[in-house]
Amino acid sequence: MGKLTNIKPRLSSTPPRLKSPPKIVEEFYSSPEWRALVKRIKAKRGNFCQRCGSSDRVIADHIIERKDGGADLDENNIELLCHTHHQKKTAQARARRARGQA
Repeated sequence: MGKLTNIKPRLSSTPPRLKSPPKIVEEFYSSPEWRALVKRIKAKRGNFCQRCGSSDRVIADHIIERKDGGADLDENNIELLCHTHHQKKTAQARARRARGQA
């Protein structure tokens, strides 16, 4: 039996999914004080993830998140993380908050 190449599909493809709204960056992270602190930390510690050593998209992250009462500009509350580790840590903190375990 030959292939049915002339028959058009009766169902259309699924419509594209809605995109998530763009992330809104808090003003704090654009402040000169935050940017200066991050620059100092990266100069002192190096521009590497403190968990895996990667230099890919290194982000300064609050160890105890600001939402959970962490100090805004305390160098001891800042950890340098690659994008992957930052995403994992943020998701875990969000899940803890959702369970009420800040």
